[in-house]
Amino acid sequence: MPRGLTCSGYNSYIEGMTTRRPPPKDTNLAGDPRRIGVEIEFGGIDLDKAAALVRDVFGGEIAVPSPHVRAVKDTAIGDFEVELDAQLVHPGDDADEIERQAKKLIGDLSASFVPTEIVGPPAPLDALDDFDRLIRALRDAGAEGTQDGISYAFGMQLNPEIPSSETEDILAVLQAYVLLSPLLRRRIRVDPVRRLLPYVDPFPVSYARRILDPDYAPDIAGLIDDYIKDNPTRNRELDMLPLFAHLDEERVRAKLDDPLIKARPTYHYRLPNTSLADPDWDVSVEWNRWVSVERLAANDARRGSLAAAFLKRHPDDFIDWISIRAAEWLDEINE
Repeated sequence: MPRGLTCSGYNSYIEGMTTRRPPPKDTNLAGDPRRIGVEIEFGGIDLDKAAALVRDVFGGEIAVPSPHVRAVKDTAIGDFEVELDAQLVHPGDDADEIERQAKKLIGDLSASFVPTEIVGPPAPLDALDDFDRLIRALRDAGAEGTQDGISYAFGMQLNPEIPSSETEDILAVLQAYVLLSPLLRRRIRVDPVRRLLPYVDPFPVSYARRILDPDYAPDIAGLIDDYIKDNPTRNRELDMLPLFAHLDEERVRAKLDDPLIKARPTYHYRLPNTSLADPDWDVSVEWNRWVSVERLAANDARRGSLAAAFLKRHPDDFIDWISIRAAEWLDEINE
């Protein structure tokens, strides 16, 4: 039983859990169980309180590596970081004392409007149940999500480990994502401020049409080059640059000199709001939406049918077309 729950409370806890759907493939390249990274942005509570909540759910010990960072070390699934999510407040390793003090002051002054971010380690998929517990703990502690402030552009990011590095499998995920993006954006109801800011921009229609063409069959170098040509930025709702840097870092670095691109064997899914104001929302809700993408990627016939519909329609018409058929397509994909 989770810590601190009575029997009646535990029953309510179980009833409130989202049923987590399995992905089509649950093992990674080595044949081990897939892992996932979770990043949660929010406001309303300070770093110390947030770190304590992480410790209460996952165990471990809290450390203070810098004024605006807390670490929760040696948890059951690895080490967490809890930090103010702004590069301006974090000094580099080679910063002198004047720079460190200046950035501490900036962080102190900005703590009320810069989001706090919990960054989890690569964790087993089963740990999503514990992340759901963390969401409930944040909500109960008064943490504020995307809908709680007019300027709160908070988001949650999922980093599911890739089950395959084959080019055709990665392309299939990209194709499935651009096809389902209109539905995901409507289901999630992406916050207006987040839509205005560049962080979760949709893919250009020209890129979607390129990769959905039935004759498009690049090797990995071509896939990376075409992606960067049309998407020379980290600011996409599904950021592929960490994965492409993992697969061919030299190629990516030669085209994009951005130190914030961190190579890792994951899809970097950035679209979800942090919907703490919704009592039915948790991490598993967004995971299930991501699974819809993977399931469509695994179904060549359905993906091809949707791609054909996309290619023969105006983009706005396709949004309406697929939205009308949301239940038909998503319910079948999620079976």
